[in-house]
Amino acid sequence: MLFSFHRPASLRGFIDWHSHLLPGVDDGVQTTADALKILEEYEKTGVREVWFTPHIMEDMPNTPDHLRRRFQRFQEVYTGPVTLHLAAEHMLDPLFEQRLATDDVLPIGPEGNLLLVETSYFNPPIDLYGLLHRIRSQGYFPLLAHPERYVYMDEHDYRKLQALEVRFQLNLPSLVGAYGKEAKQKARWLLKQGMYYCAGTDIHRKEMLAYSLAAAKQGQAFCGLRS
Repeated sequence: MLFSFHRPASLRGFIDWHSHLLPGVDDGVQTTADALKILEEYEKTGVREVWFTPHIMEDMPNTPDHLRRRFQRFQEVYTGPVTLHLAAEHMLDPLFEQRLATDDVLPIGPEGNLLLVETSYFNPPIDLYGLLHRIRSQGYFPLLAHPERYVYMDEHDYRKLQALEVRFQLNLPSLVGAYGKEAKQKARWLLKQGMYYCAGTDIHRKEMLAYSLAAAKQGQAFCGLRS
């Protein structure tokens, strides 16, 4: 486990590893003005860094080059103290297979050696473990977004994935029931087992920040990468 938990009523020092704040590229924030408002709230609550992780999937076929251009334009507008980074949330679908084969992906993390990936909430992709192996063979560690939300996964799956060097990213709102009772129970179990590598808000709109703050206020969820 590469992060620590404390008990402040804020997100001071937090690094948000999963957000949909890059405006107008997916189902997240749609306007620059709204993205700036959310970042203003981040400043107030003490968030230190945020990774913009827009979707790349068959239904939202963003390209890394397009996202880099949009991110560069946004960086020219935002002048606040929160450090911004760009990565992507890659759906494990046929489009991902094509992009991975040519290394046309957007890695995450300070060393650029992680790929934030997701699956359907209800069913694993065909040949899930083969996909994960191919990610490793390309030199990346899979970072599985919000594993607590996949209804087809259980304790056995989580342990098997960790044995394959898959990292787990917690959605903070899961800890306060934002995605239902089952996701909450799984998130708290995974947290207790020390299985999470990092955490994020998965924020799509300003109102969602309240869930992450609620988790922090309950002493359940503040986390920042260890130095």
